[in-house]
Amino acid sequence: MNIQAFFEAPMIIQIHALSAFAALGVGAVQFLAPKGTLPHRTMGMVFVLLMSLTASTAIFIRQINDGNFSPIHIFVPLTFFGLIGLTYHAMKGQFRSHRRSVMGLYFGALIIPGVFTFLPGRLMWEVVAG
Repeated sequence: MNIQAFFEAPMIIQIHALSAFAALGVGAVQFLAPKGTLPHRTMGMVFVLLMSLTASTAIFIRQINDGNFSPIHIFVPLTFFGLIGLTYHAMKGQFRSHRRSVMGLYFGALIIPGVFTFLPGRLMWEVVAG
């Protein structure tokens, strides 16, 4: 394990990774906690803020592709569309659609891209395997 690699990474990457890990944790708690309660709604807002921060910071992370967007950046607009969808469905009381939106966002914007960060040559690979 090489935690020093994380602390040596640019600040934008540190913020991105920490917000993604926090969103992962908040999302996991949300799946297990009672639905429709004030804590659920409050933590849902925290989740939306964390995911917004994660997607926003991703826009500025371009080291892998010589300063250009890489294929993983497709998750940025998908995340924002997912956040709009889950918020809209919750506000309209469409809880089945809200749940589907949250599940899609959690797995499609956190789990799947997160797996890519552990590929050899990436920062999380260096932190864990370095």
